[in-house]
Amino acid sequence: MAESTELQASQTIHVGGEWRAAVSGATREILDPADALPFAVVAEGDEKDTDLAVAAARRAFDEGPWPRTPAAERAALLRRVADLLVRDREKLGRLEARDAGKTVEEGRVDIDCVADAFRYFADLVAAEAPGRVVDAGSPDVHSVVVHEPVGVCAMITPWNYPLLQASWKIAPALAAGNTFVVKPSEITPMTTIALIDLLVEAGLPAGVANIVTGPGHTVGARLSEHPDVDLVSFTGGLLSGTKVAQAAAPTVKKVALELGGKNPNVVFADACATEEGFDTAVDQALNAAFIHSGQVCSAGARLIVEESVRDRFVAELARRARKIRLGRGTEDGVECGPLVSEQQRAKVEAYVASALEEGAVLRCGGKRPEPSTERPENGYFYEPTVLDHCHREMRVVREEVFGPVLTVETFRTEDEAVALANDTEYGLAGGVWTADPGRARRVAGRLRHGTVWINDFHPYLPQAEWGGFGKSGVGRELGPAGLAEYRETKHVYQNLAPKPVRWFAG
Repeated sequence: MAESTELQASQTIHVGGEWRAAVSGATREILDPADALPFAVVAEGDEKDTDLAVAAARRAFDEGPWPRTPAAERAALLRRVADLLVRDREKLGRLEARDAGKTVEEGRVDIDCVADAFRYFADLVAAEAPGRVVDAGSPDVHSVVVHEPVGVCAMITPWNYPLLQASWKIAPALAAGNTFVVKPSEITPMTTIALIDLLVEAGLPAGVANIVTGPGHTVGARLSEHPDVDLVSFTGGLLSGTKVAQAAAPTVKKVALELGGKNPNVVFADACATEEGFDTAVDQALNAAFIHSGQVCSAGARLIVEESVRDRFVAELARRARKIRLGRGTEDGVECGPLVSEQQRAKVEAYVASALEEGAVLRCGGKRPEPSTERPENGYFYEPTVLDHCHREMRVVREEVFGPVLTVETFRTEDEAVALANDTEYGLAGGVWTADPGRARRVAGRLRHGTVWINDFHPYLPQAEWGGFGKSGVGRELGPAGLAEYRETKHVYQNLAPKPVRWFAG
């Protein structure tokens, strides 16, 4: 496999325990979004590479030791992987920052969360009982419900949190005893490639972990339809997610989809009654919208603020957003990095332009920053943007922008706040800010979103399920439900004293 910091043709496809080039010999340059310069070359796999990887995973599941390895041993391997992630934290964090454009500190935090996920699923399977006994009403019958691995799992991961999102799939799949083929985003594959190396170093048997680097329309599409794949787990956009589901339907494989979000951050006036409360709510609104340049499925991109505090709140929010330090994520002191690609920046620019045409008021941002030593001219930078006086009919309010753009809507009553927050096709996450505990519980209970934060935004817990309502997807990641996604349930009924039934003459 290629070193992540060198521009050279790489063997980045891992099949059956061996690193190899693409069957076609094709390669792809990986660009640093801070300067648009290539810093690595990976193999550009296609359907042929995908078929080889699935075949290797199939053999490893049907004939190899991993599905029959005791849970305690699987857990021990996952803990070794976590230790290796901690060992390589700085290197992987910087690689994630360079690949995805985020800051190094964000990259380091991502690696910590990846290690936490491996440890969590290790602890979960190690502590489980061997099966749930079912009372059959007879001492001569032993009846038990057991969980078994699904089989070969296909994992298609996004470009914004490459290693974190991969870990949310790989850790529970391995804990359950599955084999897998992972296809990272063709834009940001580097840390997922590095993770495969760590799995091998930890002692995972050959063929259990396979990776094919390549585009979604070839590798992802083939994984989704492949008859030897038992489950496909996809994280990404709504359009691609529907294609994955359609491709998987003829073979009736299990499907888990974590798709987009258009997440409300509802701020009641009572949360801003004190200076400390006001400052905290503004600070968290900035974090909700602009972490990783807004390239987060759970970003609080819709600020829904009570009318009585709107003017002051938005003015302070915009003032502080103007001060966010943009630059190359690997530079000290940088607070926000570039967008991941030129295409993504163009998409953001189009949304802002349409919002202004539809009557939004620009409070800050809305353009590319001036180049500097921290911001190379060719980098994909875009200023944090606040759009005021927005309404539900605007595209920028309805659709997922996936960039540093915050829209502002206002409300007067609690019912209006809930109606605005729920007025979306998505239902991934949302936040509620209030000093009234009763109101907090009421509003949280009425929001149709998979995760609701009260007086906070963005934290997640490995032991808590993550998923959405509506068009935000199906299935759950993390927590016990995340492990259950990678399992089949079997009922084993054992008659300890069989006797003739005599239903039929003869």
